[in-house]
Amino acid sequence: MVVITEPHLHVEPSALAGKERDTLCLTWEERRWTRKRVVTTQGREVALALPTGSLLRPGAVVIVEADWYLEVEGKPEPVLNVTPRDRNEAIRVAFDVGNRHFPLAISGGDLLVPDDTAMEQLLTRLGVVWKRRAAVFAPLGGGDSHQHGTSALDGHTHGGHPDLGGSGAAPPPGPPTALIIRDASSAPPPGPPTAPIIRDASSAPPPGPPTALIIRDASSAPPPGPPPPYDLGHHD
Repeated sequence: MVVITEPHLHVEPSALAGKERDTLCLTWEERRWTRKRVVTTQGREVALALPTGSLLRPGAVVIVEADWYLEVEGKPEPVLNVTPRDRNEAIRVAFDVGNRHFPLAISGGDLLVPDDTAMEQLLTRLGVVWKRRAAVFAPLGGGDSHQHGTSALDGHTHGGHPDLGGSGAAPPPGPPTALIIRDASSAPPPGPPTAPIIRDASSAPPPGPPTALIIRDASSAPPPGPPPPYDLGHHD
């Protein structure tokens, strides 16, 4: 049995001349298999032993033997075919589909999404023109459906923001930092507006006694002297 270990072999067309072409016809979900025994169109049994996260793409040559080679083909499967009225409607559909972590493919001027109840409800609510049909489904970016992380359509990261670290992100190198908040009633520093000041917690504190967060009722008289740095008035 021949074992497929790479999702694509870089082969010159001249190297395939004179060899029998066999195909592995798979749906989109089947092309995401990494460990599986499958049977080719000509009845040859082959095994998939691909790296985790691999995707077999239509047109990829995965086996080259002395007298035959194996090429991946997309197998038509049920999809919902959307015909957008204009570019804005196409963008809106793509955004809403991607926001639900479903894959999307482009077929000419149409958009293809999986034949799924959630997608049917979405398209009906959006009021777009759509129909059911069978087609080869090859989503943009490979299409990682129903999985958090980088979305296959919009490219943004879900479940954590690089600026804030996210729940599973590693802390930045160096000592911990502290966020310094200035009282809104105090005069702003000269120059253009600045972002919140981050200073290293190990650095020397500002001169003077330590300050605390003071919460007072708005009806009470303020204490004499300049307002404290953390003076938050209570508002009814």
